[in-house]
Amino acid sequence: MKKSIRYISLVIATGACLMTWMESCRQKNASQRVSNEFVFAEKLSQYGFFQGEMKAQLVRNNGDRYELITPLFTDYAVKDRFIILPAGQAMQYRDSGVLDFPDSTFILKSFSYIDSLRQKVLIETRMLFKDPFDHHWKVMDYVWNQAQTDAVKTIIGANIPIALRNADDKLVHTNYLVPNTNDCKRCHNNNNILIPIGPKARNLNFIADAHIGNQLQAWSAKGRLKGLPAAEKIPLLPNWQDDKRYSITERARAYLDVNCAHCHMPGGDAVNTGLFLQYEETKPIHLGINKEPVSAGGGAGGLNYDLVPGDAKSSILAYRMNSTEPGTAMPELGRTLIHHEGVKLVQDWINQMKKADK
Repeated sequence: MKKSIRYISLVIATGACLMTWMESCRQKNASQRVSNEFVFAEKLSQYGFFQGEMKAQLVRNNGDRYELITPLFTDYAVKDRFIILPAGQAMQYRDSGVLDFPDSTFILKSFSYIDSLRQKVLIETRMLFKDPFDHHWKVMDYVWNQAQTDAVKTIIGANIPIALRNADDKLVHTNYLVPNTNDCKRCHNNNNILIPIGPKARNLNFIADAHIGNQLQAWSAKGRLKGLPAAEKIPLLPNWQDDKRYSITERARAYLDVNCAHCHMPGGDAVNTGLFLQYEETKPIHLGINKEPVSAGGGAGGLNYDLVPGDAKSSILAYRMNSTEPGTAMPELGRTLIHHEGVKLVQDWINQMKKADK
């Protein structure tokens, strides 16, 4: 009886398009189940998230595309992001600016690159699912086939040679690294609990599409987000590229928040370093200012401090961002290329800091 309720609830939660897959999953994988925990499908197409050709990434009506004002860098990848809520339920805005997602929510992020012919090529789709069995987030990755017709579940990750166009439209060759599920868990871990990273209110609080308007307000109007306060009370993360509206400090701190703080924060994977880079952090020592590294080892490049005001060349933070060498490069997961634009922003921020800022 409990299993039947489990399947029925999931079908209702994610739409009738999942019914066939769930029944098949029950029959074929019953012997593999030791509990009622959610089992990820073998192929992305089995969920029925997209309409038409899957490579077009046109999500059905029960899903919403979203954008981030300052996104994570991943080898100049193009990203398509979606939140798919269970039928009749909504996200809840919390006072901290955190979005609380209902059980059976899917969060998808598809990674693509622009090839030599300036065509978009899908590489992988990462998935988070909030399992109603234990109310915890589960993670899985799907790698796209060459025909761009479907993506197959992978647990061990993949190494895919590609030639992509960077921000300067130059062709760059690299071996794109699809993370394994343990790598995904490392980045999404906080106090040993998996959490979403990108879709926070402050990073969604902007007009991503002129036809839709502010994303949060649009979701609130459609009943997909409850408890949204007045606009002036919603936090806003600066756009790291907008030097007209934001200072270099605001932009650099926003960039570090999104690219580094999921590990470098209390409860994160790099909590032992004492280097905390979330946007709200104010203590100079936690930001690395004149702080000796705890565990950088040879990755510090012989430098003595995480951040030296006025001297990016002597700052371990900038040094590690400007490397692709294993054991040195930071972030150590999620990229094989140097993000030159991001590195320059952080270098300029450090160099303009007064040496008296201690």
